[in-house]
Amino acid sequence: MKTLRLLPITLAITTLLALPVQAQSLVELYQSAKVYDASYQSAKSQFDATVAKGEQAKAGLLPSVNLSSTVNRTKVTSDYDSYDHPYGNQGVALTATQPLYRPANVAAAEQGKKQAVLAQAQLDAADQDLIVRVSQAYFDVLAAQDTLTFVMAQKSAVSEQLASAKRNFEVGTATITDTREAQAKSDLVLAQEIAADNDLRVKKLALDQVTGQSAAPKPLHLPAALPTILPAEVNPWVTESADIHPSVRQARVALEVAELETQKAQAGNKPTLDLTGSYGVTHNDGSSSLTRDYRTNAATIGLSFNLPLFAGYAIQNRLKETVALEEKSRSDLEAALRNVAQSTRTAFFGVQSGLGQVKAYEAAEASSQSALDATKLGYQVGVRINIDVLNAQTTLYDTKAKLAKARYDVLMGNLKLRQANGSLKEEDISAINALLDK
Repeated sequence: MKTLRLLPITLAITTLLALPVQAQSLVELYQSAKVYDASYQSAKSQFDATVAKGEQAKAGLLPSVNLSSTVNRTKVTSDYDSYDHPYGNQGVALTATQPLYRPANVAAAEQGKKQAVLAQAQLDAADQDLIVRVSQAYFDVLAAQDTLTFVMAQKSAVSEQLASAKRNFEVGTATITDTREAQAKSDLVLAQEIAADNDLRVKKLALDQVTGQSAAPKPLHLPAALPTILPAEVNPWVTESADIHPSVRQARVALEVAELETQKAQAGNKPTLDLTGSYGVTHNDGSSSLTRDYRTNAATIGLSFNLPLFAGYAIQNRLKETVALEEKSRSDLEAALRNVAQSTRTAFFGVQSGLGQVKAYEAAEASSQSALDATKLGYQVGVRINIDVLNAQTTLYDTKAKLAKARYDVLMGNLKLRQANGSLKEEDISAINALLDK
């Protein structure tokens, strides 16, 4: 009976699993990854923590207020006059301090403002990294699907050629060599199909891992109008990277923080001035000759001045340390600028090369198709042998696979170029999204 009750649920689950997975666009999978990806979520949490840490630095410029309370109970005994009477007191005090002149605190507050800029640069870098990771996994799946499709098409063509060779051998118009060559090619294509199918499974798992769902990417709409590089010169890309790249922005903020740290060290020799105030209430209770019941209220306001005179050369050595660290940050910024410029140039020329390869593969595909048609015709009239047809088929499908991969590489190259110079945004994958099947 329990089995019968569970049968409808089992059938429902089986039906859901049997339904085809709806194809998803690149933007849809990117949005899923923003919610699911652990690395990106970690970066968002770090962003919130860094901003909050920066806000803490403002405390050195704001007043501090404290409330304190005391309760005491005293018992005094004396053998002289048989005195035995407890008494006590209670007190409440409110104290406040307002910094008036603390140059070190001013520098620390400025450092806090820089923390927000640093946090945004770090989050931008994480967002760009997520875009590239999702897009790479997306196009890896499409490339693996194309490879499997072409291998299966080649398998079908080889099977037809094998059957033709067997028929010709049976009627005596072909040798056993043709049959064996076709059989060898068929076995090789079968092995390639198994490898391509496994590669597709692995690529799908990688995409599922970053998006958190069973993804089914929408294919590229053909013929695809691949985007060109704008601007078409590399120098504008490099110039822009010096201002907007997240790593450059982080290095620049690190230098500014280091300069402020030097100011804090220099402030170690400077005086400080605070405005202080307090208000306290004390109540004493007692009724003997030693104590009596009374209450006191005390209010004070004043200035607190402090001038460092000598601290065992700690201030001087701290200043030397911060100056050296400031020079290190300046060198780190220069290194970041050079690395970003080099990466941008490399990515730019990579996209240019990719566009050229796509055009070359498109021409090669047309030539390979013409060569295959001519070879088949030659085989039918007896001027070509079976292995010529098989080789022409292999060349055609290999060219098709390389052409498909080259298209995906160009699209990824555009994204990586924008990541290299720091301008990559969600709108860039929206533009690629328009090239996919609807």
